[in-house]
Amino acid sequence: MPRTVDHEERRAQIAEALVRVAGRDGLHAVTMRAVAAESGVSLRLVQYYFATKAQLMLGALRHLERRSHQRWAQRLAALPDPVSPRAFVEAFLAEALPTDEQSRVFHLVGTSYAVLAMTDPELAEEPFVTGVDNLEQQLADALARAQVDGLLAPELDVTAEAARLLALSHGLGTSVLIGQRGTEAAHSVLRYHLDQLFG
Repeated sequence: MPRTVDHEERRAQIAEALVRVAGRDGLHAVTMRAVAAESGVSLRLVQYYFATKAQLMLGALRHLERRSHQRWAQRLAALPDPVSPRAFVEAFLAEALPTDEQSRVFHLVGTSYAVLAMTDPELAEEPFVTGVDNLEQQLADALARAQVDGLLAPELDVTAEAARLLALSHGLGTSVLIGQRGTEAAHSVLRYHLDQLFG
């Protein structure tokens, strides 16, 4: 009997190939043909699953988001139970840093998508920032719980602080990517800020 094709698995295979091409050569190097060669399938098959390059790019972006959620769930599961608010926030921010090859590629490609969305109307039409908004809300919720527990100053604006922490984390991630500082130095900056916040 012929093997049944798992269409979601095939889409993920193609999206993962795009991520590899973009992580190795830059997002500007991504073409339908390059992704087909990287994934070991025909150009026609890539076009079957993603009719246009824009659809392929968006499919890979969603694939990256799913992979990021899986990594975060694994990191969270490895923390002591119950996890302290400080440990939760620190782990949350550390997950955004490019500390290994997988997170380096994620940060690099994600940043490239953000820059491309500024000038590409088709990408810009998508709810590109929805994922970032969700992360910011999760962080604000964690800070609000810490505030209720008396671990943060009562006058702290948790929404503004969540935005500041995410901006700090993303900026540090970029500084690691360009070689301005190492991952441990980036972690030290995060810990310094969290010491002040929870101090």
